[in-house]
Amino acid sequence: MIIVNNVNLPLDTDFSTLKPIMARELKTDVSNIISAKLYRKSVDARHKNDVHFCCSVLVEAKNEKSILKKIKNANLFEEKVYNWKKCEKIPENRPVIVGFGPAGMFAGLVLARAGLKPLIFERGFDVDTRTNDVKDFFCGKKIKENSNIQFGEGGAGTFSDGKLNTGIKDPRIREVLKTFVTFGAKEDILVDAKPHIGTDILKTVVKNIRNEIISLGGEVNFGSKLENLITEDNRVVGVIVNGEKIICDTIILAIGHSARDTFKMLKESNVSMEQKPFSVGVRIEHLQKDINKSMYGKFAESKYLKPADYKLAVHLKNGRGVYTFCMCPGGEVVNASSEDGRLAVNGMSENARDKDNANSALLVGVETKDFGSEDVLAGLELQRDIEKKAYDIAGGAVPVTTVGHFVFGKSAKIGKVKPTVKPETVFAELEDIFPQFVTSSLKEAIKEFDKRISGFADQDAVITAPETRSSSPVRILRDTDGESLSFSGLYPCGEGAGYAGGITSAAVDGMKIAENLIMNIENSFE
Repeated sequence: MIIVNNVNLPLDTDFSTLKPIMARELKTDVSNIISAKLYRKSVDARHKNDVHFCCSVLVEAKNEKSILKKIKNANLFEEKVYNWKKCEKIPENRPVIVGFGPAGMFAGLVLARAGLKPLIFERGFDVDTRTNDVKDFFCGKKIKENSNIQFGEGGAGTFSDGKLNTGIKDPRIREVLKTFVTFGAKEDILVDAKPHIGTDILKTVVKNIRNEIISLGGEVNFGSKLENLITEDNRVVGVIVNGEKIICDTIILAIGHSARDTFKMLKESNVSMEQKPFSVGVRIEHLQKDINKSMYGKFAESKYLKPADYKLAVHLKNGRGVYTFCMCPGGEVVNASSEDGRLAVNGMSENARDKDNANSALLVGVETKDFGSEDVLAGLELQRDIEKKAYDIAGGAVPVTTVGHFVFGKSAKIGKVKPTVKPETVFAELEDIFPQFVTSSLKEAIKEFDKRISGFADQDAVITAPETRSSSPVRILRDTDGESLSFSGLYPCGEGAGYAGGITSAAVDGMKIAENLIMNIENSFE
């Protein structure tokens, strides 16, 4: 089997009949092509008069050695197969997992398939209950602090775009994608260079993963909040959950980036943590059709292209980095608050990405020197301060403005781009919410990004504030085996621990930590 990279194909290509196409690409007779299957597909829109697909294709041919000698973009292909571990020795105490977002789910799946029957605690609720609570919140009801966009089955990623691309390189990534397909995601995530599931399908996927863990003897307990660790002689011996003592000697902490009370408890328990840089900013919304036109030119209305996305970054003269993050084509901005009296937003889209607006986070880098304190939780308090100002200024509604008003000083009025966030919005001045370095950097970056995407600085573009939960403001320190530097048996992982940045990287980190835990369990019997 060989893989042929950088195969440029027109948008109307029939990918079910690739054999003749690959015969021409490889300069051989079609009778020599045994099979040809699409492996990876991306959109090349660098030249607006020639938008096409750039593909990698798996080919099985009769004369592969001769092909490899004459075709520079072809290589032997051997996909690494992930082996789900089996634990031969079962310890007396079941491993505990705290948190059931991507890291906790995949850690749970690894442990369950190893035969360890993990005991999982999630402070939020199952995805169906959680969905109803979020709908009620969007309709104006009071927030439920343990059942919202941040907390509950699937973690914050369940109510997002379900974006699966990641900057890390790890052979487990392919297994994560395959697992999502096994449990309900569409197979195109195995091919698309920028795969996404969508919140509508993710709700089914996370439920199916939960049921798989339970079928293997694991337990998933919702509405179950970690209140304290029990430690002796620098190792964990148990946890307190909802006032109940549970004996255990291995704990995977997959708490997510918004479990602020848990971070406080960990600090008080002398768990080693450090301040970590993060980012804050806003959500910016444009009409999706305008983004399509800017990115695809005359191909903008092609039925073969999905709604366009973008990824932008700039290093400003003031030394700040500004970048777009978690861009949601055809999506909506959502009220992602998790504390009463504080407000944060995020972006979300369903699998079809068929709504009118495109939205993206527009974020400014925040360094630890900006925290104003050496306290390990100072970054967390900076987030909370911004969120409180946003809530107070808008009286509990969501603060919005436009690029025209914020950047160019025009009158504050909504134009062709309508805010999508619920339940209600209020015009507000971003200078009253953010530190000055954030607002000045955002203004400069919007103008800069307009040079790269025509219309990015459209005066009707809507800005919604604040986006504060892009990553954790702390890192829970761990050694090369993944154990806490403070207590053996404690394994911090995922976004909340500061070791991941998205659904896929968090899932991979959860798998790695679970593998290390299994190895340590087996070593303990030797």
